[in-house]
Amino acid sequence: MKSITYTKNAPSPIGPYSQAVKAGNMLFLSGQIAIDPETNELVEGNIEGETERVMLNIKALLAASGFSFGDIIKTSIFLSDMNHFAAVNSVYGSYFESDFPARETVAVLGLPKNVNVEISVIAYKA
Repeated sequence: MKSITYTKNAPSPIGPYSQAVKAGNMLFLSGQIAIDPETNELVEGNIEGETERVMLNIKALLAASGFSFGDIIKTSIFLSDMNHFAAVNSVYGSYFESDFPARETVAVLGLPKNVNVEISVIAYKA
């Protein structure tokens, strides 16, 4: 059984996709960028601020689906520049306590709305 998650506490989709899809015990979050759901505007300034907003969006989607950061089994991090790796990694890492998820981090040619970071998540709850 598949169900769609929607919450006003995370940005509305900017295309034909869902914020998150739950299938059985698995949750698949669409890639999150630094859009503030209250203003629908990009958070700009520095990579740490962008990453913090991305992680807050992920947190809101996890909570709306009955999941938490401890349930994440895989993340994909997309960066506009690999020079952002250390700063993104620092903010990202602060959201996990132990048993870190599997992940990859790649630099890409471009991201939606010209942001510097996008993160997608897969979570599992037994």
